[in-house]
Amino acid sequence: MDISLLKLIYFSPTQTTKKIVEGIAQGFQGSTVEHIDLTPPDARIREIVEVHDGLAVIGSPVYIGRLPADAISRLRRIKGNGAPAAVVAVYGNREYEDALLELRDLALGMGFRPVAAGAFIGEHSLSTSAMPIAAGRPDAEDLRRAGQFGKMIREKMKNMQPLDEMLPIQVPGNFPYKEPPPFPKISPVTQEMICIKCEKCISVCPTGAITLEGTIATDQSVCIRCCACVKSCPTGARIMEDSRILHKAEQLLKNCSKRKEPETYL
Repeated sequence: MDISLLKLIYFSPTQTTKKIVEGIAQGFQGSTVEHIDLTPPDARIREIVEVHDGLAVIGSPVYIGRLPADAISRLRRIKGNGAPAAVVAVYGNREYEDALLELRDLALGMGFRPVAAGAFIGEHSLSTSAMPIAAGRPDAEDLRRAGQFGKMIREKMKNMQPLDEMLPIQVPGNFPYKEPPPFPKISPVTQEMICIKCEKCISVCPTGAITLEGTIATDQSVCIRCCACVKSCPTGARIMEDSRILHKAEQLLKNCSKRKEPETYL
């Protein structure tokens, strides 16, 4: 099966998942690449997107071993119509647990035929200069591995039997998926003394939780703690200061500092 079109479908608030799926596309080589970016707030109400040809590379970050609910709802607005797909979960160097299995199953429910899967590492959303957790990842080695994965997928597709005769790719994980813990209403805050009102935080927020009405305000009921606003703030005015979050970051720094490497399944 010769593939001439790649469709990169991703939810990527801090751009780590986007970097990985782009790395896979570079390794695949020789195909037209289209992006379906599900990160902006309007992706929640975008018209259904129909995919009929090419290979889809579907990427999502991992939140506490599961897919984020916002990624799931937006991905369900894509219809695969039997097209092949590679599914990619990106996690912050802790564990991806059931997320890759959940993404594979979600892709099946969307009408895709998953033929490859990978778990890659991205900088943790709680990583800061003071508490670096997988800081700077995906790095050059991660992107090299992503490109290598893309080449391997291309070779598999060249020699592939008819899709309707293939079983879905097997990946680690458990079903029923692990129950996510309660999601406390915590969000980053703004240090007004150094905030320059550039509105960068507003533009990168995937849920539209941030507004400027004299001061920067965050709707905690829709904030998903992706920390895109924290990582993109040019002055460092956006921070996480809740003691529960800081304690969690300390635990991650202590227990999850050993470098993990990508895992791929073909």
